[in-house]
Amino acid sequence: MTDHINHINTFIKEVSLGEAKGKRVYFLGIGGIGMSAIARYFKSRGLIVSGYDKTETALTLKLVEEGFGIHYTDDVNLIDKEASLFIYTPAIPKNHKAYNYLVENGLPLFKRSEVLGMIINLSYNVCVAGTHGKTTTSSMIAHILRDSDFGCNAFLGGITSNYNTNFWTSEKNVCVAEADEYDRSFLKLTPDVAVITSIDPDHLDIYETEQNFVDAFVSFSQKVKPGGLLIIKLGLDKSHGFESENKLTYSVDDNKGDCFAINIMHKNGSYYFDAQIKNQVVKGLSLHMGGMHNLENAIAAIAVAKNLNISDEKIIHAVANFKGVKRRFEYIMHTSDVVMIDDYAHHPQELSALIQGAKGLFVEKKCTLIFQPHLFSRTRDFATGFASVLNMADEVFLLPIYPARELPIEGVNSEMIAGLMENPKVKCCSKSEIIEIVKQKSEAGEIEMLITAGAGDIDSLVEPLKNTLIK
Repeated sequence: MTDHINHINTFIKEVSLGEAKGKRVYFLGIGGIGMSAIARYFKSRGLIVSGYDKTETALTLKLVEEGFGIHYTDDVNLIDKEASLFIYTPAIPKNHKAYNYLVENGLPLFKRSEVLGMIINLSYNVCVAGTHGKTTTSSMIAHILRDSDFGCNAFLGGITSNYNTNFWTSEKNVCVAEADEYDRSFLKLTPDVAVITSIDPDHLDIYETEQNFVDAFVSFSQKVKPGGLLIIKLGLDKSHGFESENKLTYSVDDNKGDCFAINIMHKNGSYYFDAQIKNQVVKGLSLHMGGMHNLENAIAAIAVAKNLNISDEKIIHAVANFKGVKRRFEYIMHTSDVVMIDDYAHHPQELSALIQGAKGLFVEKKCTLIFQPHLFSRTRDFATGFASVLNMADEVFLLPIYPARELPIEGVNSEMIAGLMENPKVKCCSKSEIIEIVKQKSEAGEIEMLITAGAGDIDSLVEPLKNTLIK
C-alpha cells in the first residue's frame, strides 16, 4: 500500500504539472457530483478518463458528451485495466464485482476523498464544510474568485448556474473545494482557509452518535495549516469547543460575530444589503437568490474574498451576478401568479431554512411542498424532525423514500412521517400521481408557490411539474 501511495503522489504531481497527458484514470461511481468534478480535473489535464456508474443520468450524459467513456454494467471486462489510478466512491457497495476485482488484484485503488486531498493539498486551498450550506458557499467563493479574475480551481458539490459545471481550472495555484463530511472524507484535506457552515448531525449510519459527528468537525478544523484561517458560523465555535489561532465568526445579521449583514432589504426574491467584515463595511451588495440562509452563505463567501484582498468593487459585482447553484433554492418559475422553487434539501434543518426562506419572500402565497425523503436510515433517525418542519408548509405531498445505497428498513416509509405530522393537508403519493394532482390543482388556481425538495431523483419531476403550471 505504501508503494501505491508513493506512486500516486508522484502521479498526481505529474498531472498538476501537465506531465501525465495520455495516461489513464478509471472511476467507480463517475456520475457522482464529487466524483465527476475530479474526473473533469484529470480530463482537463489531458488524461483519458472513463468509469462506471449505476444508472444513466443527466450528468453522465453530459460527461459522455464531453468525451468521457462511461458504462453502466458491473462487468470486470469493462474496467480500463491500463489505468494508472483507480478511484472509487464509498457509496459503491462492498459486493460490487469491479470493486472487488480491483482490490483482489492489488491495483492502485483510492477513495475519492484521498485523491481530492492529494490534488488540492498541492495548492493554497479554501475548503468549505457543513451539514448544509457547503455547496452554495463554496460555489459563491469560487465564483467570486473567478469573476474577479483572482482565479482558482474549483471542485464543487453542485452545478453552478453561471458556468453549468461543478469544476473549472485556472493557472492560479488556488483551489476551492467542498469538504464532504460523509465517511469522514473531509479529514483528508488540509485547508489554508476552512469554512464551517453548520454541524447538524447527519449520516448517523456512519457516525453512530451525534458526538462522533461533532468530533469529526472539530478534527476538520484542526486540519487548518499553521497560519491559516477558520471561518465558522457564530455559535458553533463556542458550543462545540472549536479552538483556532486565527478565527472569524459569521452570521446573517447577529452583530455579536465578526462578519454579518446590515441594512437588509428584500424585494421580488432578491436581497439588498451591506456586509460588515470585521472592521470594514462592503456597501451596496445584492444577492439575486432566495432564502436568508443563502444571504448568510454570502457573508461567509465575502469574508473569504476580503481575506484574499479582493477589492470591494469586484466582490459587489461578483455577488450581484451570482446565479446560484442548480437545485439550491433554484427558481424554476417566477411570475406574478406562480413561483416554483426546486431544492436539494434532505435534512430537517435544510427543509426548515427552505420553507422559512420561501415563505418570508412570498408571504402572501400558499406554500405547496413536494418532498422525497432520502435514505431509510435518515428517515428513521429524523422522522420527528421532518414532521415538525413540514408542518410549516400549507400543503404537503410525500413521495416514497429514495433508497440510494440502502436496502429497505422494516416499518420505515413516508407514511411514518405523515403519521407524525399535525398538518391535516398531507398526502403520500407516487411520482406519477403527483403530476396529475398538481395539474388538477393548477387548473383550479390552487397552486401559488410550489416547492420540490429532496436529494434523490425528484429533480426528474421538475420539468413535468413546471409544464403543468404553464398557462
